[in-house]
Amino acid sequence: MQEFSQNARRKPWYLDTGCSRHMTGGKHCFISFIKREGGAVTFGNNDKGQIKGKGIVGKNNSAKIEDVQYVEGLKHNLLSISQLCDNGFEVMFKPNICEVKKVSTRNIFFTASRKKKSLCFILR
Repeated sequence: MQEFSQNARRKPWYLDTGCSRHMTGGKHCFISFIKREGGAVTFGNNDKGQIKGKGIVGKNNSAKIEDVQYVEGLKHNLLSISQLCDNGFEVMFKPNICEVKKVSTRNIFFTASRKKKSLCFILR
C-alpha cells in the first residue's frame, strides 16, 4: 500500500469527480515531462489556462500517476476519478478515506484522507 503524506514543497492533490483529466499547475511535480502545446482548460471562474505539456508525477521509487497535464495558471492539483477508472483503478470512498486500488492486482495503489469537505492527499 502506498500512502502519500505531507511534503512542505507540494500542494494537496484533490480527487475530482468533475475533472476530465489529471492536471497540475506545478511543473515541479513531474518526474518525467514532455513539453507540448495542447489547447486550453476552462477553470471554475471561466478563466482559461493553456496546456503546456504532460508527464508523470510521483516519485521514482513509489506510485506514479501517468498522463498528467501541465496547465499554466492552474492553482490546484487535480486527479480525475474517471481517468483513474479508465486506466484500471477502482476508487472506493469510505467515511474518512478513499482507497484507489489497481483492479488487476487488487492492491491498494494509494489512499486519500478527507481534508475538511474535500478528499485530498499529498504526493511525496
